[in-house]
Order: sequence, then structure tokens, then C-alpha cells
Amino acid sequence: MDGDVAVGVKASSEELNMYGSSPNSMTANGSDSKKQRLDESPPSRVLHIRKLPNEVSETEVIALGLPFGKVTNILMLKGKNQAFLELGTEEAAITMVNYYTAVTPQVRNTPVFIQYSNHKELKTDSALNQRAQAVLQAVSAVQDGSSPSSDPGVLDLAPPPSPVLRIIIDNMFYPVTLDVLQQIFSKFGTVMKIITFTKNNQFQALLQFSDPVNAQQAKLSLDGQNIYNSCCTLRIDFSKLVNLNVKYNNDKSRDYTRPDLPTGDGDSTNKDHSLLGTPSGALASYSSGGGYSSSLSLSQGGGAISPLSAAAAAAAAAGRVALSGSGVSGVLLASNLNEEMVTPQSLFTLFGVYGDVQRVKILYNKKDSALIQLSDGNQAQLSMSHLNGQKVFGKVMRVTLSKHQTVALPREGLDDQLLTKDFSGSPLHRFKKPGSKNFQNIFPPSATLHLSNIR
Repeated sequence: MDGDVAVGVKASSEELNMYGSSPNSMTANGSDSKKQRLDESPPSRVLHIRKLPNEVSETEVIALGLPFGKVTNILMLKGKNQAFLELGTEEAAITMVNYYTAVTPQVRNTPVFIQYSNHKELKTDSALNQRAQAVLQAVSAVQDGSSPSSDPGVLDLAPPPSPVLRIIIDNMFYPVTLDVLQQIFSKFGTVMKIITFTKNNQFQALLQFSDPVNAQQAKLSLDGQNIYNSCCTLRIDFSKLVNLNVKYNNDKSRDYTRPDLPTGDGDSTNKDHSLLGTPSGALASYSSGGGYSSSLSLSQGGGAISPLSAAAAAAAAAGRVALSGSGVSGVLLASNLNEEMVTPQSLFTLFGVYGDVQRVKILYNKKDSALIQLSDGNQAQLSMSHLNGQKVFGKVMRVTLSKHQTVALPREGLDDQLLTKDFSGSPLHRFKKPGSKNFQNIFPPSATLHLSNIR
């Protein structure tokens, strides 16, 4: 390893006080009680990171700084849940602090605090922590485009085997589009081809970079991170394939080197089915790596993400901003129902797996169809994506978005044969609480049921 890059671990209280209690440190998180004005603290390429979760790894800390430039040193104070990160340039550190001033940095879904250190460089004993040294060497090699060499027992530092990544999306509460993946991964290099598909009831993708080194850097930074808050977790491995054969350019596959390819049967003319809402403000752009954090969560406040075009979705994913907007209707039209069996209660139970059903109306003159009103357009789209085409009471149900904005209740005293029911006050709503674990337990219909809350 180069002599000018040293890594180590020291956790003495003297050093902690030297770094952490400095009056010249500036916090990069608005909710920290020690926040000071930017102009009161001189910038430094050494950053002090506090309130890290227990057992955090060197890789996770390095990933905070990786998108902003070269990481040249790291000092872990594991007993104090703190770390120091040295970037290659002061400009990269300033970009990182400015970004995390606007967006709360997170490690393992835990907010952390980042501030300038009053030291201009880290001087550490590299012999104290071989693992930290190996991790940093691997990252440096990826950034430089070279092949690192170290003890493979410490870390797998083999050259990247393929430019193709296999991506699995866990806990997919919101739809993830091909365009969103392209925006996220293009921060690490040129994305040439993407193929998306569903396998074992999971959304997956194959993504090909122009260079295997870019694939390795993307995997190192993004594996295990969330696209949105507490959901849509990226699981990334190298594919055994070294080249993707894309036949069509549509919403399922794309060859960015061949814009002349036909759209094929899988083409979708309606691009507004994808996911997000109108960004509530202009998206910031960062020249030093795109301004990514180690967590790509978009919805910090638990706010709804409303459907919009794939381009806006991708832009929002790149900016990691909370989104708002009126979006689409939260009302669905379910048709081809078994009118002898279906009831408002059964539809409430079924659609309630994917959202909080407010009202259900079975149509008086067409009892094989029903309107289902959910809390918002996100839940409606999620329900539609999972339930359209499923067999219910022996008939294949069709689910589409309704033109109605709400489901009207019958006028008082008017008997509609109990075809309409209001569930707005139901205690069985699963998603009322922001950040609920139920958001992480959403899966396509299967033969296995999970029952809970049984007396």
C-alpha cells in the first residue's frame, strides 16, 4: 500500500476530545444540537462522523464519502461510535458537508452527524487495523481503476469478474423502473444495457457497465442500500454473464448503445404508471460524484411518493429528496368479480394487504365490478401491480385505476343492498403508522399466508 495512505484505530479519550470537542468543528446535520454556522468553521478534508450505529463496518463509513471523491484515510473509534474520514481534496469534503447539510446522512437507517475536523490530515498507525487498511486499499484501487493486492482472508480484493451486475429489489413497497436504476447506477460509470424481469416473485435486473471496475464500485457503494426510506433494498452481485443481449428497447429492457432497436411486444406507451411525485423543489446537482449518500432514501419524513413520469422518478432518485404532489387517484376499479361470492368486506381484506382501504362500493347495476378507495395513489398502484390478473373466487380479476377521485357513500336512508361500506375508521389498517414494519412485509400473492395478531 502507498506510504501516504495510512489507516488505523485509536479510541483514546484524549484523541476523542482533541477531535470531537473542538470549538472549530461544524456540524453537517441540521438536527444536531452542536450545529454552528458554516462560516465559523474552516473547511478541512478531514471529517468527523458521530453517532454511528454499533458494529458499523469500515466499508459503510467509506461509502458515505465515496460518491464525493477519493477517500484517502479512515480512523474508526468503534468504542465511541465515531469515525474520521479523510478525503483527497478539501473541495470534495466541502461538497460532502454541503450535501449532508441539506440531507440527513444515514448508516443502517440511523441518522449520523458529519462535521469538519479541526485537523487538516489524519496521521494514524496503519499497523493497528489491517482490516481498515485492506478496505481502504480496495476502495482506492476501485477508484483508480487498478487491481488491489492484499490478503484475501481479510477482504475479497479479486479483480471484478464481470461488467454485469445482478440486482434484486427486496421490500419493494414502491415500483422501481428501469429509468430509476439507470439514473442511480450511472453515477458510477456508463450504463450500457439493462434487462428487468420477475423471478421467484422478486423484481430483478441485469445491468451492464462499460467497465468491470465501474460495476465493482457501484456494488461496493450500493449493495444493501435503500432506494426509498426503509424499503426497496438493493441486493447486488456480479452476474456470470459478461455481455447482455438486448432485443428490444422498452420499459422492460434497454440497450443505450442501440437506440435503433424496436420496441417489441413489451413496450408500454404509458410512462406515467411508474412511481414518483412532483419534486417539491429543484433538485440539487453535485459535480463531485452526483451527491449520493450511502442511503438512497427519498422519503425522509415518511411522506407519500406520488406517481409521475419515469424521468421525474429517476431525477428524484438521483437527488434523494422528499417528494410531494397530487399524483393520481387512490381509487381502483376491480372487474370480472364473482358476484355470487364477493362482498365489500372480502375486497377490504384482500386489498388491505397492500394499502389502507377507506371505502368499497360494489356497483349496483354491474355487480361483478367494484370501486376500492385506498389512502393514496401509491397504495392504489401497489395493489394494482400485485392483484391485477389474480384469480379470486374462481375468476381472474382485472384491476385498473379509476377516473373517480373518491368513492361516494349512498345518501342517508337509501338502501343500496349493503353494496357500499366505509372502512375509514377500521382498526385493521396496516399502514397508518409512518415507518411501520408492515411496509417491509409486502409480497406478491402466494400459496403461503402469514397470520398475525391472533389471540
